[in-house]
Amino acid sequence: MSSTSTARIAEVQRNTNETKIRVRVNLDGTGQAKLATGIGFFDHMLDQIARHGLIDLEIEAEGDLHIDGHHTVEDVGITLGQAVAQAVGDKKGLTRYGHSYVPLDEALSRVVVDFSGRPGLAMDVTFTSGSIGAFDTQLAFEFFQGFVNHALVSLHVDNLKGHNAHHQCETIFKAFGRALRMALTLDPRSAGVIPSTKGSL
Repeated sequence: MSSTSTARIAEVQRNTNETKIRVRVNLDGTGQAKLATGIGFFDHMLDQIARHGLIDLEIEAEGDLHIDGHHTVEDVGITLGQAVAQAVGDKKGLTRYGHSYVPLDEALSRVVVDFSGRPGLAMDVTFTSGSIGAFDTQLAFEFFQGFVNHALVSLHVDNLKGHNAHHQCETIFKAFGRALRMALTLDPRSAGVIPSTKGSL
């Protein structure tokens, strides 16, 4: 699908012995979300991506939560990355880069993304708690690693300050949504042009 077509929509299903996941994205949506991962706080974070990225997002996940949330969170990241890559298409006219700073009370995070075609994650976050509800804070890294590997983006995630782990995590996901929104915007001044001196991404 070309990114210059009228709809940048994709749906991906990923089934393994550990998880069964369906993700549908509309990159030109209004921020509507239908989320069911079985992990309440994770659903709350995914909702931030949809609302602040203005991405319509449907995610259904059945995972081995009787073990823990690792496989579910990681595989949602993988499947979301695949869906975004498919929906983006050939990247003609894409702004490509996006960044955002987002505060929440005492917490502040910065996220920068590049739809470079090359996966890379640099994440500098020290959570003040090991868990938020049923969400293991280590899984934030696994989610973003899965996403970048399959969306083929470079992603820098930095929590600059914060004492409350819920606030830290929420600022990260909100900033991620805002950075995606900027990067995925089609630039009318570059319509039909690949945003790279190489001529491809």
